[in-house]
Amino acid sequence: MLDIRWIRENPEAFDKGLARRGMAPLSAQILRVDKEWREAQTAAEQNQAERGKLGQEMAAAKAKGGDAVAALMRQMAESKEKQAFLEAEAARLRAAVDAALAPLPNIPADDVPDGKDATDNKLVREVGSKPQFTFKPKDHVALGEALGRMDFARAAKISGARFVVLSGGLARLARALGQFMLDLHTREFGYTEVAPPLLVRDAAVFGTGQLPKFADDLFRTTAGLWLVPTAEVPLTNLAREDIVDEAALPLRYTALTPCFRSEAGAAGKDTRGMIRQHQFDKVELVSIAHPDASGEEHERMTRCAEEVLKRLGLAYRVMLLCSGDMGAAARKTYDIEVWLPSEGVYREISSCSNCGDYQARRMEARFKPKGGKGTRFVHTLNGSGLAIGRTLIAVMENFQRADGSIAVPEALRHYMAGIEVIAGGV
Repeated sequence: MLDIRWIRENPEAFDKGLARRGMAPLSAQILRVDKEWREAQTAAEQNQAERGKLGQEMAAAKAKGGDAVAALMRQMAESKEKQAFLEAEAARLRAAVDAALAPLPNIPADDVPDGKDATDNKLVREVGSKPQFTFKPKDHVALGEALGRMDFARAAKISGARFVVLSGGLARLARALGQFMLDLHTREFGYTEVAPPLLVRDAAVFGTGQLPKFADDLFRTTAGLWLVPTAEVPLTNLAREDIVDEAALPLRYTALTPCFRSEAGAAGKDTRGMIRQHQFDKVELVSIAHPDASGEEHERMTRCAEEVLKRLGLAYRVMLLCSGDMGAAARKTYDIEVWLPSEGVYREISSCSNCGDYQARRMEARFKPKGGKGTRFVHTLNGSGLAIGRTLIAVMENFQRADGSIAVPEALRHYMAGIEVIAGGV
């Protein structure tokens, strides 16, 4: 949620920020409703003050007696009715302001490049060496199906399109990836492992910015709860309606969970294989940070996600997303893209975003400055550390052999009971 006070003080900057997102200016429209709300709020406060004076006059009149009491009682009744109207009108207008702000995206940071889509993203760095094959590399679908350990047809019978059944060595490899990532992030990078709920309320999904605009991309139960599209939702909401001690910041959380997405906005995209599924596992990273340190925390989080790929020996690149390609809640995002030999391209495997105070305002997540008065909103950050399915794809394709077997990266062999190669029957 954007700060209405900041919009009042910086209407031109607000409209410029929206323009960078490809949106029309809205400051005049929003500030008009905001002005009406403040006027209604002031009227309610003034009427309440007048009621206080009437109460004092009533007490004095009752002490003296006489006809003045009846007249004052009528005025008190009228003032009470007026107060109820004014408060209701102020509440209606405040709700209108909130409704206007709720679907708006975050304002991009100054160092985010302008642009419309992924073609305008900026390369930050390339890391690692791409594998060289003496044969034509296969994609993960051909590899997995030939091994008999990746079955889309059976998954479709059970659940429909965009699901997969993994078995044997590939199921174990996926599990090993998750355990490896969690151990790395908790033991070396100081994240606290969390096992969060997978069903959340409206307020939780609103808090991280998926509601109200992106409801069609989510799955909702008949009980009105939402299946988490990412562990970002429950992890970030751990700070919901809380006041954290400044000394406790940053709070760093990680979780390995299933994620559920309807992919309503991705019809026809990546229909082959495991790239874009309705259900997938992901290790998520979330930081609740001090506003003055969130930029540094963003760089740190990105390095933590990158380290997974370095340890696995996978080539990747880091892209700074342009203003038109970022998620709605983000003010700055780095995408980490891993090399896929079968396509000869880099594909996204992680997005690490600094959301500033955008989510914190929606969740009322604050901290109390040491030695200061009042509270301030925290900054929230999130990133994939990493998506299990896409990492599995990358390992399969980059470590494939001419005979169709898959070499297990050394970093994972401890989690695979020493298995070094996944071949038929494994």
